[in-house]
Amino acid sequence: MKAKILVVDDEADLQLLIKQKFRRQIREQEYEFIFAENGFKALEALVLHPDTDMVLSDINMPEMDGLTLLIRLGEVSPILKSVIVSAYGDMDNIRTAMNRGAFDFLTKPIDFKDLEVTMEKTLTYVAQLRETLRAVRENDILRMYVDSSVLQFMTQDAFEKSLMTSENIEATVVFMDMCGFTSISEKEPADLVVKLINKYFDVMVKEIIAQGGLVDKFMGDAVMAVFRGEYHLDRAIESSLAVRNQINNFKEEAEGHTGYFPKVSIGINSGEMVSGNIGSAALKRLDYTVIGDAVNVAQRLQNAAKPGQVLLPESAYLAVKEAFNCNLVGEVVLKNKANPVKIYEVLE
Repeated sequence: MKAKILVVDDEADLQLLIKQKFRRQIREQEYEFIFAENGFKALEALVLHPDTDMVLSDINMPEMDGLTLLIRLGEVSPILKSVIVSAYGDMDNIRTAMNRGAFDFLTKPIDFKDLEVTMEKTLTYVAQLRETLRAVRENDILRMYVDSSVLQFMTQDAFEKSLMTSENIEATVVFMDMCGFTSISEKEPADLVVKLINKYFDVMVKEIIAQGGLVDKFMGDAVMAVFRGEYHLDRAIESSLAVRNQINNFKEEAEGHTGYFPKVSIGINSGEMVSGNIGSAALKRLDYTVIGDAVNVAQRLQNAAKPGQVLLPESAYLAVKEAFNCNLVGEVVLKNKANPVKIYEVLE
């Protein structure tokens, strides 16, 4: 990749000398040089060339000297690195330059072999900084899509070896679905639909995280969450009630109808489930999730829930009946379950 280098010096013949000494690198597009005769012109050049990798600067220049420029360069970009090339190589200038952020200091007359080595060292360091920054940004973006526990798992030494391993856990699964949202999607513009669903997802995710839950996945207009650890069932219910109550207070004004009153239907179930990476390692497509009958029951309960309902199976109700106000709904037949399941609605 071509490196862009800004040379700041008021000596008229330096530009020609640089082009002669580095003609091969320029011809092979390893280096691209831009030139400025003082600090002010250098700052203007950086506005036009924000992708500049490094600066070679003299000290003694009109209007703005090299030591003042060093201060301004730190304000322009923390990645941009500078090397001072000056005949004023006394210890005071060297210390001032290094304290103001110079990456290195060379003295005139220029030893071009030494200069090239210094440039390569500086450019390598800048490339490492850019790569680190890119990795940090990608990690921040990844945090928007992947749960923090997965990111922690990915940084472990055994990550690649344990890609397809799994564990049995006791946990609570919650499915939250926006009721009637399909009809809104058919009537309203796509950008409005996306805006609305993101608004509802934001409410769900904040309440899930507030109770220590993990967002497992987004599925259309639904969210699947997992709660582990102490009081996982209680925390899952608290989260679900908070989501229901907040969404109950929304009213959306949209084109084509008088108003959409959003409601959420929620199914909750606890039990043993398998946690791990599900998918194909060969295709490099894996989904960190939980599976098992307890998960399936939670999803079936959500399907059975009416708008605004939070449903539990009897086993979960018996575990929390003293902490939450619940009503018996009755027995329902859930898909792929041989016997009817007695279910309860959590009121508060």
